[in-house]
Amino acid sequence: MSDLSHLALPGAEIAVRVTPKASRNAVVAGEDGVIRIYVTAVPEGGKANAAVVKLLAGTLGVPKSRLDLIRGAAARDKVFRIVD
Repeated sequence: MSDLSHLALPGAEIAVRVTPKASRNAVVAGEDGVIRIYVTAVPEGGKANAAVVKLLAGTLGVPKSRLDLIRGAAARDKVFRIVD
């Protein structure tokens, strides 16, 4: 799993690409700068989004309550903002 704590600045926007129903939970920062998040949860009833928030918060080293999903609630490409 990648360490993305250097991105955990207040007000920062983090774009990610999500793959639900993956074989394992993982966060991968590609060489192209794209952050890919793989979650085993299904994309039904917000389960995958909740899993993404939990995994991303752990990787960034911030509490889940500091992550705001600002774009892409029903899409694979999502943008999160770190709030104060």
